[in-house]
Amino acid sequence: MDFQLSQEEALLQSTVRAFARRELVEPAARWDRDEAVPDQSLVDELVELGLVGMCLPEKYGGGGQPLVMAILAMEQLAAVSPLAAAPVFESNVGPVRVIELFGTEEQKQRWLPEVAKGRLQISVGMSEPEAGSALTDLKTRAEPASGGYRVNGRKCFVTGGGHSGAYMVYCRFGEARGAAGIGALVVEKGTKGFSFGKQERFMGLRGFPSADLVFEDCVVPKENLVVPAGGFASLMGCFDIERCGNATMALGLAAGALEVAVEYAKQRETFGKPICDRQAIQLMAADMAVRVDAARLLVYRAAVNAGRGMPSIQEASMAKVMANETAKAVTDMAVEMLGGYGYSSQFPVERMLRDSRGWAIAGGTLQMQKIIIAATVFQRRFNQFK
Repeated sequence: MDFQLSQEEALLQSTVRAFARRELVEPAARWDRDEAVPDQSLVDELVELGLVGMCLPEKYGGGGQPLVMAILAMEQLAAVSPLAAAPVFESNVGPVRVIELFGTEEQKQRWLPEVAKGRLQISVGMSEPEAGSALTDLKTRAEPASGGYRVNGRKCFVTGGGHSGAYMVYCRFGEARGAAGIGALVVEKGTKGFSFGKQERFMGLRGFPSADLVFEDCVVPKENLVVPAGGFASLMGCFDIERCGNATMALGLAAGALEVAVEYAKQRETFGKPICDRQAIQLMAADMAVRVDAARLLVYRAAVNAGRGMPSIQEASMAKVMANETAKAVTDMAVEMLGGYGYSSQFPVERMLRDSRGWAIAGGTLQMQKIIIAATVFQRRFNQFK
């Protein structure tokens, strides 16, 4: 068991860290203030650094790297802003991995190189107004049509909605109830019968596009079917990769808030001494550091054990719970440590506190993750519907 980063991993971490602190601090504040989506120039810079599609196979233009490399990069970017890490997230742990793992060769040749070049972002359409945690209750239907499938339904809380060029849409095929009838197909932006709802405005994560996906007799070619009916388990297994990404976003926020708080405590003076000399501040910083490191270890474990495949459902869920709860707690303590300045948009911890709330909701709530963990602990599934 080795807790040390390899030379390659350490170099990646330090390179991305330096880039993020040098280039992205001011834009991060602007994205939040203006609720602006970062422009293509950010994606181009991340492509140049080799971070976009770094986990996709080399034969499709990717970097062929294991999951942990993307996790290391995302953490350093998210420490400044999750928006900065979003292109790395979507191209390495997002629904593009469903295509990589379960798609046909034609689908991989068609979409993966475009993602690796930073020319295409694929988002996932899962949740519906009456099917969030109870995803097997989803009602969006894909029925056979001439040359493909006719899709009708609505997806909500879709990160990337209206902005991404394509969407991995979970649908119900046929009359089978529950998980048995669920599969997924890719719907490309501009397809007739496919439109978007209004852009959402959230408490945090401002600048992340999010809108409903609306399907009204939308005909999708049969070549876009990636996972047929009955493949729900495969979709959920792949989604554990995305949960590792979610956990990393939260981890980055917590680590970034700790960094800002420590620097502030070393410079801010009261009664002739920097506040880091005060025991109350020392105890708070120690608590923050312990939580961040514990979350980091769980996230890294899930990613390392996943290699180039899918992580353990237990390890991914544990990492998500710990990182999400850590982000909320540590950003809150950072605001407290900075006092009035922490409550001001002049300092980034106010934004970090707001952003931290979103990750505990996205990708499966903490309560649902704990139910998953309990099932692995007791080695049996619990029917929550009876």
